[in-house]
Amino acid sequence: MNGKTDEKTIISSMENSQVEVKNDSWLSKELLWQTSGGERVFLHEKSIVVELPSGRNTLTTSWLNGGYRNDIRYIYNHQVLHESDVDHEVSSLEGGGISAYAALVSKKLGLDPLYSTGLMTAANMKNVAIVTHNFRDLEVTAIITGGIEVNGGRAGDPATYYQENGQFTMIPGTINTILLIGANVPHYAMVNAVVTASEAKAVAVNELMAPSQYSQGIATGSGTDMIAVVSDNTSHLYLDDSGKHSKLGELIGKCVKEATKKALAQQSDLTSQTQCNMLVRLERFGIDEKKYWEEASSMEGENRKTQFIEELRIIAKNPALVSLTTSLLHIVDEISWELLPEKAGKKAALSLIKSIPEILPCDKQPPFYKLLNEKDSILNNWVRITAWVCKNGKCYAEENHSESNN
Repeated sequence: MNGKTDEKTIISSMENSQVEVKNDSWLSKELLWQTSGGERVFLHEKSIVVELPSGRNTLTTSWLNGGYRNDIRYIYNHQVLHESDVDHEVSSLEGGGISAYAALVSKKLGLDPLYSTGLMTAANMKNVAIVTHNFRDLEVTAIITGGIEVNGGRAGDPATYYQENGQFTMIPGTINTILLIGANVPHYAMVNAVVTASEAKAVAVNELMAPSQYSQGIATGSGTDMIAVVSDNTSHLYLDDSGKHSKLGELIGKCVKEATKKALAQQSDLTSQTQCNMLVRLERFGIDEKKYWEEASSMEGENRKTQFIEELRIIAKNPALVSLTTSLLHIVDEISWELLPEKAGKKAALSLIKSIPEILPCDKQPPFYKLLNEKDSILNNWVRITAWVCKNGKCYAEENHSESNN
């Protein structure tokens, strides 16, 4: 997003703007959470506002008062785009840029732009997830909104823009994290907390097998993720280690991981249940119902598209077939990571593919000698066999198969 324009210039222009300050009107809105240290979390229309007691240090990736500060009173998380919006140029935002817009949001919320900082997202604030964990006197809280169905990406993926002259395109889909630490944490340990929280977010996304929208890999987050870390310098607890080996690091990891999963479930319907689907797992490789029908329609058998798609959707949710799919895709991944020789990986993958009729199970066996091609890719062979089985195999429904085994 926009480069970090000089904050004094932004605030000066804000003082002369026509935006009405609402005198903390958001305080009368819905109170979502209060920590034992006194931080209060409010929901107000399209914003989550965290009111900080005195004596708090903040470290944020915000365009408004970002970096390390010891005078921030409010942190907000604001829905700047609707979830269904297309990409937007930052110059189209009110104020002409993201920094000026962030200051405008502060003022509209009744917050002093000099002492507030904010995160931006397309996620609905009603889908916020708040998780707290405690150990003895230590309390850690994560406040997270998230959506990655549009903007999910993997570190190292091809870029979507090159920022020039402070301008670029905003893309919907962001995981925003506000981390409240009930301890006195020095600035260098707050930076380490960002590392731990980022790793925890990546773990959550990885455990959900969320696909990157820019490569064939599993996402590690979105391309626009933001974070704010808060520590309490009035606390009697002084903790200077927030890495994974420390108890503070453990609590950060647990809070962020759990809250990220909850937020993605609420915003994107990304859950263990929705991910238990062969078609969902194949999505990152560009394989969908259209691809399946193109393959099936050229095969022997009667071409009934509606019937085929219905059958495909049924077998796609078979947990045994999903298990086989994940095994196959991991071989594909390890070949791409150069952890497995391609020839050996393909040999194992073709063996897995031959077990499909037994896994489902089916009345008819595919003519493997006709359909399998060792010179073709693993995924093309997979699609060819599963398409044939779906069209001609007369597979049992999962529940019927279960009953037959009892």
